[in-house]
Amino acid sequence: MQNSLRAIDTHRYARCIEASRRIRWEIDRDVIRGRAFDLGMKFMPDSLALIGGFDFLGRAEQRFVSQIQGRTYANMFGLVERFIGAKILDTSREHWLGDQTALEALVRFADEELKHQALFRKLDLMMAARMPAGYRFLSEPNAVAGAVLGRSTWSVLALTCLVELVTQAHYRQSIETDPALDPLWKDVFLFHWREESQHAILDELEWRREDAKLDTTTRDHAVGDLIALVGAVDGILQVQARADAAYFAQACGRSVDEREQGRVEAGLLHAYRWQYILSGVQLPHFGAVLSDLVNAAQHRRIADALAPLFDAAAVPEVRAAA
Repeated sequence: MQNSLRAIDTHRYARCIEASRRIRWEIDRDVIRGRAFDLGMKFMPDSLALIGGFDFLGRAEQRFVSQIQGRTYANMFGLVERFIGAKILDTSREHWLGDQTALEALVRFADEELKHQALFRKLDLMMAARMPAGYRFLSEPNAVAGAVLGRSTWSVLALTCLVELVTQAHYRQSIETDPALDPLWKDVFLFHWREESQHAILDELEWRREDAKLDTTTRDHAVGDLIALVGAVDGILQVQARADAAYFAQACGRSVDEREQGRVEAGLLHAYRWQYILSGVQLPHFGAVLSDLVNAAQHRRIADALAPLFDAAAVPEVRAAA
């Protein structure tokens, strides 16, 4: 574990700036390009939607489930990018009168996060115009961001790093390789991935820099904050899975009894826990960075906190991935 203060790795910040300039895109010109969503196609790939957990539904209803999940996926990223952008702007103040390359990289990061929020707000409006009425995303971004930002910087940067790495893995391993997805939805996450690739690097640089300031006691507190944040994310997922199951029952075009709606809710919760928590904490790079920053006892605390989520992941796809 590195406990001494870290020198700024100007070269890595500079490479992120160069990439940011080179791949810069605009929402309407490059991503949307006058297109609309095709409800005859899936949004989420089967491997992320854990569609095997919905084998009691017909193919058209499974496709609708993937579209509901896709809409929530976009809204979830819009939600987390609210606190990510604010935290990165806050973190940048430590570079204001220091390394100007690091400052520029973080300012670009924050600017891109604001653009991503605008993109996901636009997507929800576009989906609302095509999908049946009644969908609700229940978490209010400012309220969530306020609660997250009340935690220690170390824990917020850890969660941010996890989120950014998840976007990389999901796109490369599942979205990019699935030809059955709606082309517009697929392009959204192609362009999102291109900028998030740089953000993941900057997250780690800033997380490690913050970690170098901490002693064991303050890091213990920060680990507790991270555990609390993951628990809060799970709470959001439980509420949204319930709302999305109710929307499915209302909008799928047939009568759905309470038992079947409960099965849809359980399948959605399994999928959402996989998408936003479990698939991320198992990424080798995230695990390597975390192990580099915490001691064995702190690592065990995190593993123990995650154990109930893994135990609850009863669908076959999750068990296989875990």
